[in-house]
Amino acid sequence: MKYISTRGNGEPQSFETVLLAGMAPDGGLYVPESWPSIDIASLKGKSYCDVAFSVMYPFVEGSIPAEDFKKIVEETYADSTFRHKDVVPLHHLEGYGNGNVYVMELFHGPTIAFKDIALQLLGRLFDYVLKQREERITIVGATSGDTGSAAIEGCKFCQQADIFILHPQGRVSDVQRKQMTTVNAPNVYNVALDGSFDDCQNLVKAMFADETFRKSVNLSAVNSINWARIMAQIVYYYTSALALGAPEKEISFVVPTGNFGNVFAAYSAKQMGLPIKTLNIASNENDILTRFFEEGIMRIDEAYKTLSPSMDIQIPSNFERYLFDLFDRNTVRLDAVMRSFKDCGNFTVSDEHLQKACSVFTASRADDDATLELIKNVYEIADYILDPHTAVGMKAVKAITEKLDSDDPVVLLATAHPAKFPDAVENAIGVRPALPGHLADLFEREEVLIQQPNDLLTVMAYVKANSQAIT
Repeated sequence: MKYISTRGNGEPQSFETVLLAGMAPDGGLYVPESWPSIDIASLKGKSYCDVAFSVMYPFVEGSIPAEDFKKIVEETYADSTFRHKDVVPLHHLEGYGNGNVYVMELFHGPTIAFKDIALQLLGRLFDYVLKQREERITIVGATSGDTGSAAIEGCKFCQQADIFILHPQGRVSDVQRKQMTTVNAPNVYNVALDGSFDDCQNLVKAMFADETFRKSVNLSAVNSINWARIMAQIVYYYTSALALGAPEKEISFVVPTGNFGNVFAAYSAKQMGLPIKTLNIASNENDILTRFFEEGIMRIDEAYKTLSPSMDIQIPSNFERYLFDLFDRNTVRLDAVMRSFKDCGNFTVSDEHLQKACSVFTASRADDDATLELIKNVYEIADYILDPHTAVGMKAVKAITEKLDSDDPVVLLATAHPAKFPDAVENAIGVRPALPGHLADLFEREEVLIQQPNDLLTVMAYVKANSQAIT
């Protein structure tokens, strides 16, 4: 498998190059040259690890031997890391919707959020490839809440990497912040930035765009711009679809998302042959994606602080990967659109392209009031507690099930454990969800972080001063 940049410059690259680079030198994102085809029926009855190996190996073939990759996958999804035997179990919401609604629980990893599924793998892939190459890297990432803690947890044991995570000061939950800042490891650095998540993300992009800086610290990425994360997320769409009758049945998925990475993984699975009936993008009040599918215009507005902070995003970086396909991989057209977005904060697609996009995706939104009401509604009907991000998707679930037959499965992705957002949950249902046992003492742990202004040169100087990969 080779990978190409969405901006069209440079030669096709190997998986290990894409893994370590994160973003392409021309500012584009890496995508596979072509989509592999997966024999879905052959995966029936297989374990999560077996399905993960079969789905992901085509993406690493030629870079990592099959035996080595299988071992990495088995170590990643072992019982010692994930607290459920199915890794990503399905919970049936009895009495809800058309009676065939399921919650895909993506929160059984160490940081109780969906980012663990990919980032536990990413850390091990980094260590494997870097040891083979006898290299060291500097990882810089931005987080709106969950990526940071999952990345730190996945990379804290990496002997070949230092990791710097930028989070928007005061705009993540207390649990999310503490999960990042209480990790005691010599290669972990937490930066509380005076700004929004988009400010954090823009600084990271600017560091990658600075070729001199990028090379001087051997920069790499853990954000969802790194293809390896998308690759790992594809897997759970397969395991859930198989559990619900695929390939004989088509499955509908509702995906709460801000950065478009999780839903792009679903799109990737569809391109690989997974029978998906409906693919819904669920947004909170930061509804740039929903507005695009309504109007064909992507326009940056003010970033609102909501009860679902991991989705408080106005620049969905992974959307570029989908636009690449939407424009039939026309790199010149895509480059012009992305430059317009960067310079003017907006772009428009043709009616033809909008119709094409809407043939693949639907989109929905739920504000904070609706989010609280949905948490309460599900708790009263199904005796099940949703976190605010997952609740944002319930509005779409209700709309979709009204149009489906009773035997058509609908899967809502639960992106985080409700205990990550106890204030919002308690406000909705009067019950404060407890943290799992392995995090019970989280608020007693000492925090270590540094506050930094929203200034590129200041943050770059801090990274340079602390990176062991400096050349």
